[in-house]
Amino acid sequence: MRTAQEKKDIRERYLAVDTANVADTLDKLGLPDQGLAADFVPYSGERLGGWAYTIAGQTQPYEGTGDAKKMEACAGISEGEISVWSGNGVGVCYFGELIAIGMKERGSVGALVDGGIRDVRWLREHEFPVFARYRTPTQSIGRWKVTSWQEPISIPGATSTWVAVAPGDFVLADEDGAIVIPDAYVEQVLAEAESLTVTEVKVREALRQGRTLAECLAEFGHV
Repeated sequence: MRTAQEKKDIRERYLAVDTANVADTLDKLGLPDQGLAADFVPYSGERLGGWAYTIAGQTQPYEGTGDAKKMEACAGISEGEISVWSGNGVGVCYFGELIAIGMKERGSVGALVDGGIRDVRWLREHEFPVFARYRTPTQSIGRWKVTSWQEPISIPGATSTWVAVAPGDFVLADEDGAIVIPDAYVEQVLAEAESLTVTEVKVREALRQGRTLAECLAEFGHV
């Protein structure tokens, strides 16, 4: 069991590496299908990293003005976690400004939404990183409900139909896309990705000094 400080340190270190290096590391470890679908793009912030807090839902017409389960699920998030939303909703918003504010107050560091979001301008104002598949002004009330949270979910993948996300996995996203690191591999992947990052820095510096790409590849290998 990691301590709170260990989890914080790991998160900060992951934010200093690129998803590309994480993906290459996962390939070497025999985990080639951890990248998420290209539909996931940043609407607020350019980098997202944190421990997965999973929330699932489904399209379900209902009466009333709110979703009590959604509020209960959102209230459970903790320091350093990102909410990872899954569901079969189409055209509706799962996540917006007020949910973001409430989660941020509890220490959440972002959201990844397999569906829609709204209040994009205000999410940016609050500096709350959010990656999602689409944005829409249409709310979920009366249309889509939370069914469970902190259980394994499936998110559309880049090289596979689905990527499994379990509570406590690590999710990293940047300009290149989003990727999931299974909990059991978090430290190993991080160390290898950091090593690749150091090598890339050396290659870039060598190129700036006038060395050819072929010379750099011969010395440092493919990165």
